[in-house]
Amino acid sequence: MNYWILQTMNALAFGSLLFLLSSGFSLIFGLMKIPNMAHGALFMCGAFIGVALVTAGCPFVLAVPLSGLAVGGLGLLLERTVLRRIAGNELAQVLATLGIAFIAADGCRQLWGTTPLQVDAPTALQGSALLGGVPFPRYRLLICALALASAAVLAGVEHNTRIGARLRAAVDDADMARAMGVRVDRLFTLVFAAACALVGMAGALGVPMLSAYLGLDMEMLPFALIVVILGGVGSLGGALLASALTGLCYVFGQALLPGLAYVILFLPMVAMLALRPQGLFGKGAP
Repeated sequence: MNYWILQTMNALAFGSLLFLLSSGFSLIFGLMKIPNMAHGALFMCGAFIGVALVTAGCPFVLAVPLSGLAVGGLGLLLERTVLRRIAGNELAQVLATLGIAFIAADGCRQLWGTTPLQVDAPTALQGSALLGGVPFPRYRLLICALALASAAVLAGVEHNTRIGARLRAAVDDADMARAMGVRVDRLFTLVFAAACALVGMAGALGVPMLSAYLGLDMEMLPFALIVVILGGVGSLGGALLASALTGLCYVFGQALLPGLAYVILFLPMVAMLALRPQGLFGKGAP
């Protein structure tokens, strides 16, 4: 029994990290219609920047938001210099962001080498807490709590603030929003940078669990795609549920049927595309 509880908690912790990774991707794709294939590379950059800051003596609790700011700045530069010029051309956006992902991977190779890098969780979060009599790492519990808090904050901003109202109006009818005085281009830039900052923080937060290494970008990008497809494009609630389901499929697949782990992981995505292309909570869902 303890084994199943522990594996379930590991799955939920991994799913929480996936939500922090994929929520920004879901917002960018759902609201701005940008298929950002560099999202995994931004996660990896956040991880390496977090390691570099901690190694330089920066406290971990400060390194995480600083990593987010750095990656958010990269996202701002990417949107202003590249994506804005090819707005509406999804094929060009896919090719451009894939190219940027390869450039980012090579840049990380040049800056940090090929050896995986690791940092420990903050001292206060080391050790375990008892859950149902089963010890579980405190740091992973923090990841779960941060995912839930992030979901609540993002939903609150989207539905209960003036920025959220302007964003929904711009998504529904950009021309009418402009006529009403909404600076749509500036708003989309802000959303894109904020989503990149979120994935940068997720990368730094994930280092004690995953470490930072070359190839992390292409390992995490498929998870973001699976979550968005299962949950529905632009749906935060769908992303949260899909992240938990994906974490459960991956962890239990690796534990019980390691030879079929990726079949178990991708099969729900294929079934969703065939039976319900809009996802669990995407637009068009009843």
